[in-house]
Amino acid sequence: QVQLVESGGGLVQAGGSLRLSCAASGRTFSTYAIGWFRQAPGKEREFVATINWSGRSTYYTDSVKGRFTISRDNAQNMVYLQMNSLKPEDTAVYYCAARLELTTALDARDYVYWGQGTQVTVSS
Repeated sequence: QVQLVESGGGLVQAGGSLRLSCAASGRTFSTYAIGWFRQAPGKEREFVATINWSGRSTYYTDSVKGRFTISRDNAQNMVYLQMNSLKPEDTAVYYCAARLELTTALDARDYVYWGQGTQVTVSS
C-alpha cells in the first residue's frame, strides 16, 4: 500500500511559479516510480511528468518541457513538481501517482495509487 498527499497548489498569475509536493507513505519509497497528472474541467486526465525510483530518469509531456521540473528526495519520501512560466492552460487539478515498478510510465493505467489532488489556477 502507498498513500500519497499532494500540496502546494494555489492561484498564481500567468508567468508565475508554484512548487507542488507529494508526500508518500507506506511501501518503501525508493522502490517505485512516481508520475504527475492533471485534469482540467471538462477534459480527460493527462500525463504531465514522471520520475523513476532513483530520480535519474525523467520524462515530460511536450507542453511543459523547459518549464516544469520533477524531482524526488528518497530520504524524505517526497516528490516535487516545480512549475515555472505558468500559463492559463496549466490550470487543472494536479495528481501524483505511484506505480509499483522502478521505471517510468506515461499511461495513467500503469499507476496504482493516487493522491487526492491539488488545484492549480493560473490567471491571465
